[in-house]
Amino acid sequence: MSNPVFFTLAGTLDGQQPGSQFVLEGPEARHAVTVKRLAVGEPVDIADGSGKRMTGIVTSAAPSALTVECRALEVEDRPGIRLVLVQALAKGDRDELAAETATELGIDAVIPWQSERSIVRWKGERAAKAHAKWQSVVTAAAKQARRAWIPEVRDAVDTAALQRTVSAADLAIILHEDAVRPLRQVLESWHNSNPDLELRDGADGAGAREVLLIVGPEGGISPREVTKLCDAGAVTALLGNHVLRSSTAGPAATVLASDVLGRW
Repeated sequence: MSNPVFFTLAGTLDGQQPGSQFVLEGPEARHAVTVKRLAVGEPVDIADGSGKRMTGIVTSAAPSALTVECRALEVEDRPGIRLVLVQALAKGDRDELAAETATELGIDAVIPWQSERSIVRWKGERAAKAHAKWQSVVTAAAKQARRAWIPEVRDAVDTAALQRTVSAADLAIILHEDAVRPLRQVLESWHNSNPDLELRDGADGAGAREVLLIVGPEGGISPREVTKLCDAGAVTALLGNHVLRSSTAGPAATVLASDVLGRW
């Protein structure tokens, strides 16, 4: 069974080596001690959310501090082909559920999208709070999945901004029920036409490719938006034989893309 994971700030694991002691403090330490009830002698992983993972043994467990003896420190490269979920804002927390599940399945970044048909609106103070909540949800999902990288929740975009994001992407796919080509076919065609793609890359991200998976709200993406995004370079793809909920489409596409693109 894999070790439980707790997060620390980026950079705080620098310099750790076998035999050194690391002290985890704050909310993560309290969660480890009071909720997970980690005790002296138990194994644990400490990750910085940016690829560094320290495997160690608990040597002291106080309510506000967890001391861990380092046994090994590894740096996990990011995928050379990165998957980015563009999730339209949806009611009933379905958008958050999509981000959460996609994180557990390996998504690398999430972009909240204020689409034309989105009932939920992010404005003013609500936008900042909603963005922070999404990042918190994604961080918790990354911890549950024992990930060393925490996906980034990027700034929310409207359709005009999303057009620019699509133009800059290596591949942008709109998951749409009226599409002709299956998602697998679209992904395989792109992958086969780029034989030099690397599955992993270094921490600096040089040479990484981004694939956008674009999911609409409950009412679907409007025809006008589909046209605008396709004009910017996106393609449409069919995900299965049935219409999926907004909370399901992104995670399902993440699974298929991870398989086809060799990430799994």
